[in-house]
Amino acid sequence: MDFSYSPKVEEMRTRLQSFVDRHITPNEMRVEEEIAENRRNGRPWTPISLFEELKTEARSQGLWNLFLPSSERAPQGLSNLEYAPLCEIMGRTMWAPEVFNCSAPDTGNMEVLERYGTEAQKDEWLEPLLEGRIRSAFLMTEPAVASSDATNIECSIRREGDEYVINGLKWFSSGAGDPRCKIYILMGKTNPEEARHRQQSMILVPANTPGVEVVRPITVFGYDEAPHGHMEIRLTNVRVPASNILLGEGRGFEIAQGRLGPGRIHHCMRTIGVAERALEALCKRISSRVAFGRKISEFSIWHERIADARCMIEQARLLTLKAADMMDKVGNKAARTEIAMIKVVAPNMALKIIDWAIQAHGGAGVSGDFFLAHAYAAVRTLRFADGPDEVHRATIAKLELARHAMPSSPAH
Repeated sequence: MDFSYSPKVEEMRTRLQSFVDRHITPNEMRVEEEIAENRRNGRPWTPISLFEELKTEARSQGLWNLFLPSSERAPQGLSNLEYAPLCEIMGRTMWAPEVFNCSAPDTGNMEVLERYGTEAQKDEWLEPLLEGRIRSAFLMTEPAVASSDATNIECSIRREGDEYVINGLKWFSSGAGDPRCKIYILMGKTNPEEARHRQQSMILVPANTPGVEVVRPITVFGYDEAPHGHMEIRLTNVRVPASNILLGEGRGFEIAQGRLGPGRIHHCMRTIGVAERALEALCKRISSRVAFGRKISEFSIWHERIADARCMIEQARLLTLKAADMMDKVGNKAARTEIAMIKVVAPNMALKIIDWAIQAHGGAGVSGDFFLAHAYAAVRTLRFADGPDEVHRATIAKLELARHAMPSSPAH
């Protein structure tokens, strides 16, 4: 396995890091202030004005739609292995991926449209998403059932002539709070009598369709994530054309598996960037503070934590790169063990390092004056997003047991 970066990726890393140093990091406080001002003025769901300016600059530099491999509509898209170090750089600032049109859930939704959409669906929805003119949401999770088992989903998609009629309640629909969100990809049940994994379908639902009601934002540790938001959405007799179905009835579970692989690894790539930034903040803090007559950095407990943090980051990065490499070479299905492993490892690794960084900052670490509290809330959420730890661990164990299964004894 050779995970060294190609000259092309090294050059792009340099350009991306330069862009971040000039345009992202210096504007973090400005963005926070704009969000706070919009909230004070009763307009929390107003898009950030700076972002469109930065998007224009990023696109002009070729730092755009880097996440989507093998697409004629986005020829600049990189392989998963090539994208990993770039995604890590973007992940250091929570809102940075949007500037490069590389933010969830749009990336996963664009992947779905590219891989499973008709040409008409791509023309209508994928093109404006690739251009950054609109945004999207993915409606899968439901409050009434354990959605970690996708076969539990109850939202009804019923065929009536040339239309489908949709009824259900979704929540944690990330991105649906943004007024630029124009299209939902919804997973529901079309065929309740079919085999367990053939009951679900995915369908395109324009956000302005009659019967769609955005009920409320769901907070995450008190953060409403405006102007992005994780929304609860009620669908009451929502009618869409039958042509809006993706790939055909009963193919939803199959699409979900294809969508979630890249989404999971992108989260992990960004999470490594968060962990690197937390370790950096930890080191700077303990090197500048004095307690009991000594710099905090002189106490050996911090030496142990720093060493452990560096080991943990490097281990997680290597596993991420291995998973990305396998996805490129043998496909998402064959790489499911590695994807499941990194989805468990990366968030837990980052949470531990962020927690140490919070401890190093004392009371300031849990305040809004530093990025750590918000980062902890966001990364903790990833232990649920795209499947909880328990489901991924079960997958890993099942595949491991299959590798070591004893051959059946012959009948006597």
